[in-house]
Amino acid sequence: MVLVILGLVGGLVLARGPMRSAALDMRAESQAVAGALRLARSRAIASNRPVAVRFGPRSLQVGNDPARPLSPDIGLLAAPGPVILFQPDGSSSGGTVQLSGAGRAAEVGVSWLTGRVVVADVR
Repeated sequence: MVLVILGLVGGLVLARGPMRSAALDMRAESQAVAGALRLARSRAIASNRPVAVRFGPRSLQVGNDPARPLSPDIGLLAAPGPVILFQPDGSSSGGTVQLSGAGRAAEVGVSWLTGRVVVADVR
């Protein structure tokens, strides 16, 4: 009897699949975007050359690295344009990257003067 009950509970857990949180997925993606922007700024300072971060609808590319796909459930929009350029002095062209999907949204901002990257709260 105990084995039958354990089998039923196990079957329900496996049928339901792994539990996921839209808020955690959004937070992970926004932190990944912020990390890529910080990496680009560091590379620009270290190499003494400008480094661009290019954004697509569901991907981002740092410099000449291969494009990194984002989660298929999350789209992004970079403003004022699809490229944020970091200068060797640490400054940048500035802008914001808006991530959205599954009823959640986040925003990653880049200061044009200092190149500082800030992640806004996930909604």
